[in-house]
Amino acid sequence: MNKRMLKQAQALQRQLAQAQRDLEAETIEGSAGGGVVRAVVSGRMRVESIEIDPEVAAEDVEMLQDLVVAAVNDALERAQEMAASRMGALTGGLNLPGLT
Repeated sequence: MNKRMLKQAQALQRQLAQAQRDLEAETIEGSAGGGVVRAVVSGRMRVESIEIDPEVAAEDVEMLQDLVVAAVNDALERAQEMAASRMGALTGGLNLPGLT
């Protein structure tokens, strides 16, 4: 590997590391039931918060449980899409394991 290619690889590595740090600082919201249940996850795919409309909390518990699961899954899918999009922009579409 020549010096130019090595420098390019090192620059890409720095950019990817920065992009991962940036993703970790992001939060993404998902929702279900027309917004009566909202889940916020971090770019690290961790649930940060769950918000439930008080009116729906007093209703059917099974429905509420389903809505919570749907909202969390929605938020996680959005977070994964955001991570894949940002990392894909840096890697030019290369599938590099462990980056998303």
